[in-house]
Amino acid sequence: MSGHNKWSKIKHKKGAEDAKKSKIFSVFAKQIAMESKAAKGDRNSPRLRAVIEKAKASNFPNDNIERAIQKGMGAGSESITEVMYEAYGPGGVAIIITGITDSKNRTNAEIKHLLSEHGGSLGGSGSTTWAFTKVGGEWVPNSPLPLSPEDGEKLGELLDLLEEHEDIEDVWHSAAE
Repeated sequence: MSGHNKWSKIKHKKGAEDAKKSKIFSVFAKQIAMESKAAKGDRNSPRLRAVIEKAKASNFPNDNIERAIQKGMGAGSESITEVMYEAYGPGGVAIIITGITDSKNRTNAEIKHLLSEHGGSLGGSGSTTWAFTKVGGEWVPNSPLPLSPEDGEKLGELLDLLEEHEDIEDVWHSAAE
């Protein structure tokens, strides 16, 4: 039976790696489509070129790049938008969530649901950005908030779920590490 266990472990590990790769590829496809839309398909646009280079560095297939560029220029591209959510998590920790979506209403509902199920709540515009300083495209907490072990565990679960969401690119929080 030891052989079965070995292959089972390999299968699960490969499945986890494939899921992670799929998430990364999904984010690249949305970024390329959004930049293609902004550049009106001009491949010489610095921002579009930069996203394509990052995608290629992660082994994103060329035909997927072409499809994403076409999607950005074609019908339905007007619905691809950047989103930013401000929220509070367990223990009152401030959270900033950014992403790209083709359905803002769906993403809003899904993020709100994830937050409410894990001790968080969606805040209004400006409700948590005051707790951060933007440095080089990253949000750095001004004064990290210490959490109890229970709240830290709940926050960890919430952050994992948010980062696994297909429309979410980045999640920042003000909890002390």
